Amino acid sequence: MPIPEVKKIWMNGKFVDWKDAKIHVLTHALHYGSGVFEGIRAYKTKDGPAVFRLTDHITRLEKSAKIYFMDVPYSVEELVSVTKELVKINELDSCYIRPIVYRGYGEMGLFPLNADVDVAIACWPWGTYLGDEGIKHGIRAKISSYRRIDVNVLPPAAKACGNYINSILAKVEVVKGGYDEAILLNTHGYVTDGSGENIFIVKDGVLYTPSIHAGALEGITRDSIMTIANDLDYCVVEDNMVRSELYLAEEAFFTGTAAEVVPIREVDDRLIGEPGPITKALQAVYFDAIKGEREEYKDWLEYV
Repeated sequence: MPIPEVKKIWMNGKFVDWKDAKIHVLTHALHYGSGVFEGIRAYKTKDGPAVFRLTDHITRLEKSAKIYFMDVPYSVEELVSVTKELVKINELDSCYIRPIVYRGYGEMGLFPLNADVDVAIACWPWGTYLGDEGIKHGIRAKISSYRRIDVNVLPPAAKACGNYINSILAKVEVVKGGYDEAILLNTHGYVTDGSGENIFIVKDGVLYTPSIHAGALEGITRDSIMTIANDLDYCVVEDNMVRSELYLAEEAFFTGTAAEVVPIREVDDRLIGEPGPITKALQAVYFDAIKGEREEYKDWLEYV
């Protein structure tokens, strides 16, 4: 979908005009995927724009960079501060935020440790990733023929640019087949996640989600939903999950910063149905929390 242009992007310590935020064609990350990134959202609240779990996201960004031997030239606190300032400069009540740390221009080849590490942050208005109808009524998902990268092939704990070629192949495959989103299995045949989301199912009133050891990203929205579920006295189990458990689930949904909380009404043409009571309850609390309407989750919001 087209990205709407805003005023400024932050690059290596400076706020630059949107159209001037450029890199060299020989930037290392462009050739080798040697970057890490985050997806973050700011929401309109009665007390002004607030970024959801901003420090947690920037902390994960730095952890991703560490896995790839990238020394980020800014502290977590500095990146948190400039992110809020960027939202303010662009006069956005709500937006999607994309920080990226990447190896820049000056080195080529597969030993990248002498390349400069550059940092940029952009933000722009972006609606629901899988559509408003998906939020209300659920989406159709398909298990992709592409397997999730193994933990000893590329570490899924890092939200690395190159990892997402795997997700792109899966997403394109299922969308071309008429579905809304992909579900990926790992090399052992266990469910991991969607192309860009974590996945949950409900069975006998209990919430199940794949363990991060299966290859799922340790999602921040995933963690938020697990916290909310525990607070609502639902049992949450992290365990291996096979595809037939998806087919027989009472309820199922994806979680993610871009997707938020999206019910799954169908997997591989097996009907699960309209969003169930547990999914709806979790959605309701989550959407209240991101808008600043739940006092117990106020510390998840960092106001601009």
